[in-house]
Amino acid sequence: MKKRITVCIFVLLFLFALTLSAQEPYKQPPKEVLDIINAVPPPRASLSPTGEIMLLYEYKIYPSIDYMSQPLLRIAGTRLLPKYNARQVTTFNTRFTFKNIKDGITIPVKLPKDAKLGNPSWSHDGKNIAFLNYTDNGCELWIAGSATGKARSIKGIQVNATLTSGFQWLRDSRYILVAACLKERGAPPPKPLVPKGPNIQETSGRVAKIRTYQDLLQTAYDKALFDYYTKSQYFEVDTVTGEKRKIASPGIFLGATLSPDDNFYMVYKLKKPYSCLVPYYRFAHNFEIWDKDGNLVHLLAENPVEEEIPISGVATGIRSVTWRKHKPATLVWVEALDDGDPEKKVPYRDKIMTLDAPFKGEPKEISKCKDRFSGITWLKPVGKAFINTRDWKRRWRTSSLVNVDDPSHTPKKFINMSSQDRYNDPGRPVFTRTITGDSIPLQDKSWIYLSGSGSSPGGDRPFLDRMNLKTLKKERLFQSAEKTYQRFIAFSGKNRKQIIISHETKTGPPNYYLYDLKKKKKVKALTIYKDPAPQMTGMKKQRITYKRADGVDLYGTLYLPPDYKEGQRLPCVIWAYPIEFSDPKIAGQVRGSAHRFTFFRGTSQLFYVTQGYAVLDGAQMPVLGDPKTMNDTFVEQIVAAAKAAIDKLDAMGIIDPKRVGVGGHSYGAFMTANLLAHCNLFAAGCARSGAYNRTLTPFGFQSERRTLWQAPELYFKVSPFMHAHTIHAPILLIHGEADNNSGTFPIQSRRLFHALKGHGTTARLVMLPNESHGYRSKESVLHVLAEMIEWFDKYVKDKK
Repeated sequence: MKKRITVCIFVLLFLFALTLSAQEPYKQPPKEVLDIINAVPPPRASLSPTGEIMLLYEYKIYPSIDYMSQPLLRIAGTRLLPKYNARQVTTFNTRFTFKNIKDGITIPVKLPKDAKLGNPSWSHDGKNIAFLNYTDNGCELWIAGSATGKARSIKGIQVNATLTSGFQWLRDSRYILVAACLKERGAPPPKPLVPKGPNIQETSGRVAKIRTYQDLLQTAYDKALFDYYTKSQYFEVDTVTGEKRKIASPGIFLGATLSPDDNFYMVYKLKKPYSCLVPYYRFAHNFEIWDKDGNLVHLLAENPVEEEIPISGVATGIRSVTWRKHKPATLVWVEALDDGDPEKKVPYRDKIMTLDAPFKGEPKEISKCKDRFSGITWLKPVGKAFINTRDWKRRWRTSSLVNVDDPSHTPKKFINMSSQDRYNDPGRPVFTRTITGDSIPLQDKSWIYLSGSGSSPGGDRPFLDRMNLKTLKKERLFQSAEKTYQRFIAFSGKNRKQIIISHETKTGPPNYYLYDLKKKKKVKALTIYKDPAPQMTGMKKQRITYKRADGVDLYGTLYLPPDYKEGQRLPCVIWAYPIEFSDPKIAGQVRGSAHRFTFFRGTSQLFYVTQGYAVLDGAQMPVLGDPKTMNDTFVEQIVAAAKAAIDKLDAMGIIDPKRVGVGGHSYGAFMTANLLAHCNLFAAGCARSGAYNRTLTPFGFQSERRTLWQAPELYFKVSPFMHAHTIHAPILLIHGEADNNSGTFPIQSRRLFHALKGHGTTARLVMLPNESHGYRSKESVLHVLAEMIEWFDKYVKDKK
């Protein structure tokens, strides 16, 4: 008996040792990479609604693996930290400082030592900020004054920040609406040690083509946890006295907005039964109208669970409910006229409805949309608005100037263009926040202001225009200078003479300046941030353009080491992400700017430059054609684009074409594995957090709308897993073990690795504990960089 026990113990220890042997300690990348990662990032900035004060906030960019490993609930399509009763947060602010724009005086906010702070929210009058402090006892609500820097917590309330931010300023800038944890809820429901029975789902023949969401509810215990942690009680909190007034009964809320006249709340409330097939934001829900005390005044809609929405479609019934700006209490919402199905041929897709307080009459239709409604922007005089629509089939967008109160008014199309056309994009309206909190376009009589990227063949040169609503004619007020990247942030003051811009160059990080529109120059520096990685200041950066074999224009940004000498042929990394286009001319449009400052952060592929590589970043991999069938030639198109990039770099005398690696993240990883399976252009590959077997995403992927059963040949053709036997170049697979992205289940990388191993391919699989689709902990970031560099050093740089 003792001998049998000894043998069993030995076997268990042996198996345990085998398990441990597969888990290696975290690695460190080369010192020059480590030094850059350890550099303190410059603070972020936020302007007060009045434009008079700038809030600077320092932050900790990388959490520890200890933090990422604390208990986490992955339920209902979200991730909750029980410790905080909040959605998982991976970046905390550590310090706030107010800076007066006029005199430059700075006032630090007095905060607890080692505080973990959420993102701040300005009061509408700009006198205070509110923010969460994440403590071992939950989320506290704090208020800080912009004139003094004094901060204080609101006692006696724990904020529930699971499904929303947990708080919002009300219109008077004194009161805050807070979603609070229930005080009498008791301990969390205990996990059953013994199941009561099987977990069952049932379908009754109704069509429900659902994407492959992750972290869904699975059991009755999951549902109990969801109830426990997300149910909250609304309070109106006086930020001066700390007094709290309870509003209505507890519930699970996705938001509550106050009417312009301060008399009603429009509440978005979840209800049972919950779904095990879709995330919480598609659960059954009500749109309810409450009075200020939380009494139900009007039930606007009772919407069922949204499991049967067509692909690229919308829910039937009432959606997109808002209050109409410039009216006391008027609701506006949208309803589909095509059953939410974009494949149906109908004269109009949506109708826009409205209902005035006291919400007793019949709703009125104020407009119909030929394409799918995508938003409404209210203007002055009252009644005028921009109605925005989109058409996914054509990748088209429109914006029409209408008067919803005057049926005789003829709409004027302000935008009517491809949603991917950057060269002709007129920009977006500049918004301002009123003293009562309404976000509306900044408007001076008949003029509004538009801010855009200013894309052109020479790269982006952001601009600020003003447009006359009567004539739709525009005047240019500001545009970025050449060989820099300057971007409009906000107006400074009410006279429209000065603006605040962000200014950066290839060698200088973004800083904020006052810019005089009349003098057309910067007049005052508001921040003086230094380069966090000065050792890379001499890095060479340029935009290169080239053509695919079929004549499609392509481009990418080339980075070369600081010590690069002309004529030297370097090992190269091509990093890309495929994007679908309908028009080859638009696909060839240059996006971005080669004059922007380059930050080295996270697991960026640009760290290869520190190791002597040439990096072609953002190498265009356009997939062109009819949206319904373009993926039929996905493989051929990305191979042709990759060959064109290598040929261009080879012709420039910069790279050794035999020493080129390819990499990508997510859909870029899918591209990487496909390139290695269908061409021999690359020495090795790095694929991070990808999906490689499209039969596991049977109801579509990316922009693909056909299902597996409609196009089985396509799903087989574009799945690298199905072509594992043709992948011969070494490939590094990296994946977060807790990936939450739709379709990129961790099993995707595991199964591809198994297939590669079965065919004798050189491969390495790195599974990162407690990491999601992107990698956040410092330990994981450093390890990923070490793996990427080591892999390409071995199979690309040192290739003979």
